[in-house]
Amino acid sequence: MAFYFEKPEGFAYKAGQFADYTLINPAETDSEGNVRGFSLASAPYEDFLMFATRMRDTAFKRVLKTMEPGTELTFDGPYGSFTLHNDASIPAVFLTGGIGVTPARSIVLQAAHDKLPHRIFLFDSNSGPEDAAFLGELTRVQTENSNYTFVGTMTHMEASQRPWHGETGHINKEMLGKYISDLTSPIYYVVGPPVMVDALRNVLIDAGVNTDNIRGEEFTGY
Repeated sequence: MAFYFEKPEGFAYKAGQFADYTLINPAETDSEGNVRGFSLASAPYEDFLMFATRMRDTAFKRVLKTMEPGTELTFDGPYGSFTLHNDASIPAVFLTGGIGVTPARSIVLQAAHDKLPHRIFLFDSNSGPEDAAFLGELTRVQTENSNYTFVGTMTHMEASQRPWHGETGHINKEMLGKYISDLTSPIYYVVGPPVMVDALRNVLIDAGVNTDNIRGEEFTGY
């Protein structure tokens, strides 16, 4: 689910940053508390703030799911340095899994809006098309930015009810090599569950990528 908020006047942030959201006097709470950090999935040029999250059975998310439009939250941010590097001569490769695609959405849309010259690749892995957040939007941005390539891949198409004609299987060296001629030249941004982040870090190191060019962000406890 995605949640949209009015942007506070004068609030500025960089694509890829996150913020903390606090429920005000929620109807219920639990040991995990009333505060959660979420990536700002909205791009800075957009006139709203938005985050998206996998819904699971916690008090915070039960309250979030049933909030009436107009409900206020306490907002604290922005934080984080998971932002696009400055040197446009170095390609950027985003490797995302599940809801880990949220900071990439912000960066990809902002890059298209600002007409940045960076070469950007987004490899986004999901179980099936129905599980892929912002799939249509992230595919469509390619028509606006010729420097951007979207590569979706589905790992469990046997359980999907939707057609898919793109890549299948987990992101690996071979898949990356189909789209990137020199795997050692980009800066990589890896976002997703900890197991995925660790696995892809090892894939990149095995491919000869310098660890200084691998930036990881783990999404735990969706």
